[in-house]
This record gives sequence, structure tokens and C-alpha cells, in this order.
Amino acid sequence: MLALTCPTCAHRVFFENDLCLNCSTSLGFEPGRSAMVAVTGANDDQWARCANQMVAACNWVVPGTEAGTLCRSCALTRTRPDDGNGDARAEFLDAEAAKRRLVAQLIDLGLPIVAFTESDEGLAFDLLSSRFDQVMIGHEDGLITLDLAEADDAHRERVRAELGEAYCTLLGHLRHEVGHYYWMVLVRDGQRLDEFRERFGDERADYGNAVSSHYGSDGPSGWEHEHVSAYATMHPWEDWAETFAHYLHIRDTLQTAVESGVGVDDPDAEGQRVPVEGVEGGPFDELVRQWIALSAALNMLNRSMGEPDLYPFVLAPTVIAKLAWVDSLVRHRARTPAA
Repeated sequence: MLALTCPTCAHRVFFENDLCLNCSTSLGFEPGRSAMVAVTGANDDQWARCANQMVAACNWVVPGTEAGTLCRSCALTRTRPDDGNGDARAEFLDAEAAKRRLVAQLIDLGLPIVAFTESDEGLAFDLLSSRFDQVMIGHEDGLITLDLAEADDAHRERVRAELGEAYCTLLGHLRHEVGHYYWMVLVRDGQRLDEFRERFGDERADYGNAVSSHYGSDGPSGWEHEHVSAYATMHPWEDWAETFAHYLHIRDTLQTAVESGVGVDDPDAEGQRVPVEGVEGGPFDELVRQWIALSAALNMLNRSMGEPDLYPFVLAPTVIAKLAWVDSLVRHRARTPAA
């Protein structure tokens, strides 16, 4: 996340702020510039608040000429709980907050976001509550279905433990699911299937059989040598989605660190730039080098507080090579003008 400041007094503000605590300027996040802008509420103001300000606690803005409309993030929500469903409201607010952070990063990376209403394979979110109905989480041609129970810490931790996952957050779940959408955009539509299959395997393998095999066995062993997580072993699509999610983790956390003035040197480098195994020289070479050093430091800081590792993963050379390929696709798409 980029460092954000108040446009009036230049005081540091957070991504979620709608008010500067230093000068009391009313603020809104403008995704086109990834910056905070002042919102006066006047009829001739350049910016207007998202129509979901009260419904979703949204602090994003739209152009003043489009007052009364939804922002780029809220417009992607196709289904949400009824207004009278108070029990699901807090979880809905958490889900929308995580989605805004996701969408802001996708915009910052230059990735295309086509709304589901504009395309049969566009991006959209159904945010449903399993408190009242059975919810089948997942994705279908860009339509992401999320059980709002995922926003409950106790529920998410229970599911994480049951599935034997090392890491589980609401934002991480959204990053994984949106990865399936960008497989269509970057790999399939980008005509990179042969390259994909060389790295991740053949996605034409029966998905239903893969799911049954994954959950019907004792679990994979030795997965850490080829995959970023045990779940990634289930099917090439899931390997891609898990890798894509970790790529977003890495890019966002590193950007936040740099913008916050945080820098960590590799204590083992001794001033020499040793090639990172699994990736050739280029933009990702330096990025992954910084990430390995930063994530190690963050884990040590967490341990100092008696907490588990913030990033409980070890990136094998094969995984780093997959991440580097994802990075190349994202950078290429960002440089390619929209058709």
C-alpha cells in the first residue's frame, strides 16, 4: 500500500480513514490516483462519496459528476446480506474492507478489472452468510462467492486448523479467489497456456477427481519443494491461485514497507548480490531478495512478541520461479494498452 497523506495538511493518514485527525479534513480515497482527496460535500465538489458510504462503511469517492453512484470496489459486489440482517452486517463490513484493499492493489498493479455486468466472465462478488443459508464458496468465470463467516476470526481459525493450513486471512482468501479470474485474463486469454503447463501442470486434468483425491487421502508430503502450500498440490488451477495470492502478499507488503521507510538487509549477503536460486536477473530478482530478508525479520519480530510467524512459508526455488513468471505476466499486462 502506498503511503497516504491528508491533501490539506500533509499529515499521514491510513487507507481506511475518512477524516484527518490532525486538521479534521473530510477525506475519501480516490482509486485512480491511489491518493486521499478532500470531500467538502458541496454540490460543485470535484469528488462525491460512494453511494455505499453508510451501507458498507466505504470511504472511497467517485467524480462529483457521478454523485450517487458506487465506487469501483462497491460496484463489484453483486449480492450482499439484507439490510435487516443485523447479525451479518459486521462480517459484511469486514469483507468489504478487505475487498477495497484488494481492489486498490489490483488497480495499482495495472491489472484490468472488468465488472461482471459488462462481461459474462467479468469480476463480481457474492457476499453471503452461512448463518442463514448454505454457502458454496468458490469462483465461476470471475464470480467469487464468499461466506461471510470467513470474516469471523474464530470460524476462520477453526477451518484453518481443520484443513491443516499454515495461514488464513480474509484478505488472503480474496487474493486466492481473484487469482482464478486472473488466470483467465493473464494465462488463457494471454495465450500462455503452454508456458503455464510447463510450470504448473495440465489444467485439463479433471478438477472433481482432483478434489476427491486431495481430501480423500492423508494429505500430500514433500509439497514444499514444488508448491507454496499443501492446498496448491490439488490441481494446477489451485497451484496458480495460491501462487498468485502469495505474489500479491509479497508485492503489497514490500510496497508498504518501502513507503513506511522500513528496510532490511540480508545478513547472509555480506555485501554481495548472489543470484537467487529459481529466478534470473530482472525486477523480480531484487524483489524476492528483499522479501526473503523482510519476511525473516517480520517472523523474528513476531516471535519476540510471543506470536506465530507472520509469514510461515519457505519459498523453494521452484516456487520462486513460478512467482517470477506471475510477475512477468502482471508487468506485461500493465504495459499493454487495453483493447
